[in-house]
Amino acid sequence: MGKVHEKLSDRLRAFIEAQPVFFVATAPEQGGHVNVSPKGYADTFSVIDDTTVAYLDLDGSGVETIAHLRQNGRITIMFCAFSGPPNILRLYGTGRVVTPGDAEFSGLLTRFGSHPGVRSIIVVDCERIADSCGFSVPFMSFDKDRTLLDEWAERKDVQQRRTYRAKNNRESIDGIAGLAPEETDPVTQHS
Repeated sequence: MGKVHEKLSDRLRAFIEAQPVFFVATAPEQGGHVNVSPKGYADTFSVIDDTTVAYLDLDGSGVETIAHLRQNGRITIMFCAFSGPPNILRLYGTGRVVTPGDAEFSGLLTRFGSHPGVRSIIVVDCERIADSCGFSVPFMSFDKDRTLLDEWAERKDVQQRRTYRAKNNRESIDGIAGLAPEETDPVTQHS
């Protein structure tokens, strides 16, 4: 059954590294829409230390996570085993958005694989690390990552990505501020 952990042990780190997908959940302070996003590309997630993790935030259709984190910081990341022994791991914490203009961005960026369309890095201080059985999670096989998001970003020049972000990433679906105008300039480097 479930157990709360003080830190991300070697066993939990190995479990995280073995998962090809993770899920991110955030919500606005009051009312509004709860957001749950699946994230692929295993090289976009990094365990920084015993209670801190980060993931690479790539261009996407919305900006819910960034908007919610800037409003209240609450975030949960979930990993679940679709193969091997059943397990679900949830990392509950406080997240923050690190954008290319922030001093720590370049150092964090080195922790991830190469991807175009880098929008920000989400850093999470884990306040609760808990796993549970996952007995009802189905067995599913992983074939390979979809490369469509990277391919989409590669086809866009800087102005096209800037325009896309200005149109789609300035605020959440509930009207909460997302990326500021100066943050919509695409990173000119890959992660």
